[in-house]
Amino acid sequence: MSASEPTSISQAIPVDQVRYNDQGLVPAIVQDYLDGTVLMMAWMNRESLQKTLDTGETWFWSRSRQELWHKGATSGHLQRIKSIRYDCDSDALLVTAEQIGDIACHLGERSCFHQVDGKKVAPPADTLSQLFEIICDRRDHPVEGSYTCKLFKGGDNKILKKIGEEAAEVVMACKDDHPDAIASEVADLLYHSLVAMAYHQVDVRDVYRKLQQRRR
Repeated sequence: MSASEPTSISQAIPVDQVRYNDQGLVPAIVQDYLDGTVLMMAWMNRESLQKTLDTGETWFWSRSRQELWHKGATSGHLQRIKSIRYDCDSDALLVTAEQIGDIACHLGERSCFHQVDGKKVAPPADTLSQLFEIICDRRDHPVEGSYTCKLFKGGDNKILKKIGEEAAEVVMACKDDHPDAIASEVADLLYHSLVAMAYHQVDVRDVYRKLQQRRR
């Protein structure tokens, strides 16, 4: 969605019916539309929410500067809106967005929520993305006795052989109409597919983008 295109959800958010606080503000949580990572939380007022809806990019209200700010206007790290919804009490917003540059935090991190006990830790995402991150770590930092590392050591032949075997297991589980077995075998197939992706330097988010294009 470009800045000139109106969002498809502009009619779904009743700007005047949102419950703003005494300062005329409502908290807006921004979430990555691909893997669900919570990127940031900022405040919106009526005007910034309306500009967000009109432009298709996030606008917030800066409490420290007492002015509107267009997220990413200076850094280039814009947020292109995919959807906006409000909660059951109409006093909080959830924004799903495409984060341009994959950086939402002013400190250069992907997410503002990157601190745990004073340490820098990547924020949680969906299960497949977290698993893929571990697989990539095994690829880059081998661990003795790790099954994943053994697959990488075996190369394409070993990895692709396992994908073929697991695909056949999925077929058999479906033929037997066994729900638990289907779930287990699909999990195995997804895992080995992620290993193949990591081996060939394909990011799981690129797969998500392909899947998003098929949501028609």
